[in-house]
Amino acid sequence: MKLNQLRDNEGARKGRMRVGRGIGSGKGKTAGRGVKGQTSRTGVAIRGFEGGQMPLHRRLPKRGFTNIFRKDFVEVNLGRLQRAVDAGRLDPSQPVTPETMVAAGLVDKVRDGVRLLAKGEITVKLDLTVFGASKAAIAAVEKLGGTVTLSGGAAAEAPAGA
Repeated sequence: MKLNQLRDNEGARKGRMRVGRGIGSGKGKTAGRGVKGQTSRTGVAIRGFEGGQMPLHRRLPKRGFTNIFRKDFVEVNLGRLQRAVDAGRLDPSQPVTPETMVAAGLVDKVRDGVRLLAKGEITVKLDLTVFGASKAAIAAVEKLGGTVTLSGGAAAEAPAGA
């Protein structure tokens, strides 16, 4: 077997039908488009047209909106942090920041910030600096003697006495 001898099996690829090439071909004259009218012409784009009846996309009500100011957080679970520590990509003796997470390959881009979630288990003490974290994730880290410093979100905007 040589690379220049590779071929598809016989009948594996079907050739396209050549239309408009005489009545003997079976697809001549009108080329399978019927007779006259809008759809027999080229350049017709009538997706969603229902013959003059109010189309479905206009019958249904509009709901909701897209918040253009919405923050886009990267979510990191405790289990992924633990796997990175076990693999030696993350040093538990050093503070863990979004930049060190990028360097360790935990996240590709920081986007609007990193949010820590509690899925998975952690067995080492870590000092984390993240934009936000769930209560369960903070509790799991602090149970081992680590700290979670929030650099944004409700904790950063709230007054010190709250």
